[in-house]
Parts: sequence; structure tokens; C-alpha cells
Amino acid sequence: MDSTAELTSGGTQAPQVFDLTTTLPVPAGFGAIERATAGLDAPLVVVDLAAMALNAADLLRRAAGKPVRIASKSLRCRSLIESALALPGFRGVLAYTLAEALWLADRIDDVVVGYPTADASSLRRLAADERLAARVTLMVDSVEQLEYLDRVLGTGGPQIRICLDLDASLEYFGGAVHLGARRSPLHGRSQAVALARAVDARPRLHLVGMMSYEAQIAGVGDNAPGSAFGRAQIRLMQRFSAAELRGRRAAVVAAVRQVADLEFVNGGGSGSVAETAAEDCITEIAAGSGLYAPVLFDRYRSFQPVPAVYFGLAVTRRPTGGMVTVHGGGWIASGPAGADRSPTPVWPEGLRMTGLEGAGEVQTPLAGKAADGLAVGDRVWFRHAKAGEICEHRNTVHVIDGDRLIGEVPTYRGEGQAFL
Repeated sequence: MDSTAELTSGGTQAPQVFDLTTTLPVPAGFGAIERATAGLDAPLVVVDLAAMALNAADLLRRAAGKPVRIASKSLRCRSLIESALALPGFRGVLAYTLAEALWLADRIDDVVVGYPTADASSLRRLAADERLAARVTLMVDSVEQLEYLDRVLGTGGPQIRICLDLDASLEYFGGAVHLGARRSPLHGRSQAVALARAVDARPRLHLVGMMSYEAQIAGVGDNAPGSAFGRAQIRLMQRFSAAELRGRRAAVVAAVRQVADLEFVNGGGSGSVAETAAEDCITEIAAGSGLYAPVLFDRYRSFQPVPAVYFGLAVTRRPTGGMVTVHGGGWIASGPAGADRSPTPVWPEGLRMTGLEGAGEVQTPLAGKAADGLAVGDRVWFRHAKAGEICEHRNTVHVIDGDRLIGEVPTYRGEGQAFL
């Protein structure tokens, strides 16, 4: 059941919170998942609470005592965000839009918007509400963005909290070679100090934090299938990048602290928690995908998360021997187009997508010996390539503990929210 009619009230009710400390000690197998979800119609998304709890404990272990700020983009379900926040060691949220941050801040008192915003209506709402202004922090990386805030916010009202986004990419030859995400133009110490002073010169703004996301380390697995030479190149790049960033980030943070008394310095991601936490200048880690552990997070040597989220599709056709068709399946992940952005069939074992059709929006053919053992109405279980994006496809997720169904909770979509 996908309870659309019951879940479009705008999210005014308090979300159900699960106790991640009392789950069964081992993740559910597919037999247990089938028993827990017997009678439910496909398509459906399942969260294995025990697996999520194991992943949460691993994130905290790797963070080595530094708090973990939850990247909401990777969960997109308030119940599961708040369930993780209830664990000691998790603190605050890294949101992906200002509108989302304002919505979450109704219940969560520390929300940093991870990206700059040009959402004028949400900015005006923030500027008119002292409670929201005390709970939400905006991200900036240029004077141009400050000038935009000046125009929209006007004068008077509560101070607006500001965080600087430092580019964490590896650059050579004055930026001619750039390895990492194209995020902030703020790369060096002098740039960061100049922007910090520009914030400080505006009485309406209050600089409280810095962040930097090393996408080329945290978001790129160093143990991907394929070429051994390619893996060696990635590992070498990541080693050089981590060393360069360690020194540059420490110098930039120290210089900016001469301008403003920073409350937090955020860094990392699920793929680089331990390495980033070891930096003295870092006060907190950002992570989210590591809680769900999608397929792309199978590709790291330094940690092995437990898959915690699956989606099930029903068999509806048998085109020929050794092949079945399931209804739906085209839940493609963001990023550069490629086979690694498609969902992966994982149960029954031995099924694969066809090269000509791949994952289709309304139907997906699957080939393999296991197909002959499937009947119309049976389910095939998949894992998504990335984390929170799966929640954009369903209004609810079904939460299981072992072979017990213990809850059905709304996704952002199920609460009537579509932020991007």
C-alpha cells in the first residue's frame, strides 16, 4: 500500500522515530524481507533497520568522536533522519535547499543549507522569523551571492547565519587541471579571508561556519570493478589530494578564524569519514549515503557498509525462456550517464538487465537462469545506485526489523514535498 491520500498534508505531524539501538543484531536476509513484506503490493521500498543501525555505528566509529551532520539529500525521509539524529554522535542536518531547511527546522534546531540559494521567497521567510533564523545557516562562496542576499533580505530583522564553502578539489597549474566537483570558486586562503571580511562587514550577516566537500575522495570509490590501472590512478590521485587538502584546509580555517569565531568546520562525506575526521581543523563530519549504503558505496576498500535499502518490483511477463519482465525499474541515479547509474537486481541471484533495453520506466526485462524459477506476481529485489534519490519514486518506505514489518513512513514525496 502506498498511502498517498494520507500523506499529503504538508508534513505537519511529527514523524515516527525508530530506536536504532534496539534492533536485531544482524541485517535481514531476503527470506526475512519477503516474509516481512508478504501481502504488500509492488513497487515498494524497504528499509532494513538493523542494517541502517550497523551503518550508523560504523559512521560514528570512523568519525572518532567528532559529531556527524546528516546529509538529508541522502535520506529524504524525515522519520529516518530523526531516527539517526536520536543516536548520540549525530548532530544537525546538511540540507540541499533552503525550502527544505525551513521545513526541517520546524523540528530540528541546527540545519545548514549545503548549497548557495537564490530562492527569494524562502529567504524572505527566513529573514522574517527569528526562530528559523537561529536554526538555519546559509551557504555562500562569493561576494556576488552576498550582494544578492543584501537585495533580498533588506535591513532590519534577525541576523542571518552564514557558512563559507571552500573548494576542496585538487588543482594544478593555476587551475588548468581540476580534479573534483565544480562547486565553490573559493580555493585559497586569501580568497576565503576576503569573503569572510565581506560577510563581517554586513551587520545583517553572521559568519558561523566553514565547510568543504572533497568529492574526488569521499564520492569516488577506490575499488571499482574494471581496470586495475584505473583503480591505481584513483588511489594515487586521492592520496595526493588528501595530503594537499589537509594542509590547505588547516591554513584557510586558521586564517578565517582570525576574522570570525567559527562555531563549526564541516568536511568529508560517507566515503572519507575517518580520513577527514583525523584533521585537527575539522569539528564535524557530513555523511548520509553511508546510512543507506547504495551500490556505489560497495566500491571502497576502507569500509564495508551493509546494504540497508531495497526496492521490489513484480514480475508481470515472461517474454521467452530464461527471461522475465518486471513492472517499472527505471530509477536511474544522477551523475554521468552510464551503467553504474542503473539499479542492480540482487534477488533472486543471477538476473541481469539486457543491453538493449536496460532499466525501463514502465517495464524492465531481466535475463538469467533464475528467471525460469519466477512466476507472474513474484518479486525481484533491486538496489539503487545512489541513496536518497530512491525516495523520489515512492510516497512511503516500509521499515522492517528482521522478518517483522514495524512501520510505514512517508518520504519527502509522501509528505507533499518536492524540493528539486
